[in-house]
Amino acid sequence: MSHVSKTVQLDVSDGLATIRLGREHGNAINGDLLQDLLSAYQEAAVDSEVRGVLLASAGKLFSPGLDLRELLEFDRTRMQRFMARLTACLIVMYTCPKPVVAAVRGHALAGGCVLALTADRRCLREGAMIGLNEVKVGVPLPFGVSLILREAARTPRTEEVALLGRNYSGAEAVEVGLAHEVLPEDGFEEKCLERLAELATRDPKAYATTKRYLRSRTVERIRASDFPLLEEFLDCWFSAATRARIESIVSELESRT
Repeated sequence: MSHVSKTVQLDVSDGLATIRLGREHGNAINGDLLQDLLSAYQEAAVDSEVRGVLLASAGKLFSPGLDLRELLEFDRTRMQRFMARLTACLIVMYTCPKPVVAAVRGHALAGGCVLALTADRRCLREGAMIGLNEVKVGVPLPFGVSLILREAARTPRTEEVALLGRNYSGAEAVEVGLAHEVLPEDGFEEKCLERLAELATRDPKAYATTKRYLRSRTVERIRASDFPLLEEFLDCWFSAATRARIESIVSELESRT
């Protein structure tokens, strides 16, 4: 089975689905990417032939995070709708009943790191960086993202990851909990599929039920509080200082193209 949308490709081989980010601008996250990711995960979740999901990417980057060039033009109402869509997509990814492995071949920064954090296992390629730089830009981690980070990383350095905005690679990415292992570039995705195949040997009902139990409290808290707390995120996003930083980042990005 193969399904190609504007920004995401879904392929299934031997019971393992690969959901591959393939949007221009290095897989920067916009509304189209969120919708296509949502659809691909929903399709894989209900397909009885799919035993596991590999979240991978095309191009040099896994994802640099939100598409700042596009979102900079949004007013407060449009940005609020976008963030609500982001939360909805993350919940679907985080609650996928099948085993999920993130194959982080390229840099996964900010929102790109968040996409990877929804997976059950994160494999990072040697030399690739992963991290959350939102606070450095001037916006807080959204409430739901903070909860997913705390549950996914579970190390004494989780607050460092959230508050300092550093990027990590190699063994340190494992130490801080953003990756489970670092793999060499040679045969990287094949090794990630091996990890997924191993997870997929577990009884699917038992795996899905246990995963739901482990993540249910986090999901309930996100659904109860993420939207009411979104105003705090938007206040920071639209502050003069943060807008200036975002405009500077966008200007630098445009100078490279």
